[in-house]
Amino acid sequence: MELSLECQTRPANSKANALRHSGMIPAVLYGHNGVESVALAVKAKDAELLVRDASVNNTLITLNVPALPWTGKALLREVQSHPWKKTLYHLSFFSVGSHATLDVDVPVHTVGEAPGVKTGGGSLDLQINELQVRCAPDRIPEVIEVDVSNLQVGDALHVHELTLPEGVTALVEPDQIVVTVLSGGGGSAASEAESGS
Repeated sequence: MELSLECQTRPANSKANALRHSGMIPAVLYGHNGVESVALAVKAKDAELLVRDASVNNTLITLNVPALPWTGKALLREVQSHPWKKTLYHLSFFSVGSHATLDVDVPVHTVGEAPGVKTGGGSLDLQINELQVRCAPDRIPEVIEVDVSNLQVGDALHVHELTLPEGVTALVEPDQIVVTVLSGGGGSAASEAESGS
């Protein structure tokens, strides 16, 4: 998934709270010009839509900054929000234009139905919810699908057994277990919800 966002540069003496009261969210862009960073401001409504649709360290975003001689692709690196109001406080972006490869976190989803769950009375235990991978900016997968349709009770799938998209390399131990079928009701509620999705 790729999104776009309109930004404007933020004056050096601007106050973050004043920006928020005016309907803007402070943001910062790193990596577009070496180690230099640039202070930005984003319309609060646009920022809320972005955070709803984008994943941190996963979704490519085209940033348009009319005041800069730069428009390019970036990753959403950090989202800061109020601890209980959940209103957005600050966004951080990292330019990927000059990077041949990136390390990103990709959600892991199971597909299929494990016989060990369907007929064996077992429960699916997803041990990795996100997989850290390395790939080119234009090859970031939205999700890593794990086929569990051959798993019996006691079986497990490891990282090295995953079928990853071309150009995508896992950055965790190859022998790490991704998903297993536990006997009886040994799975967590989250795992059982995942298996039923």
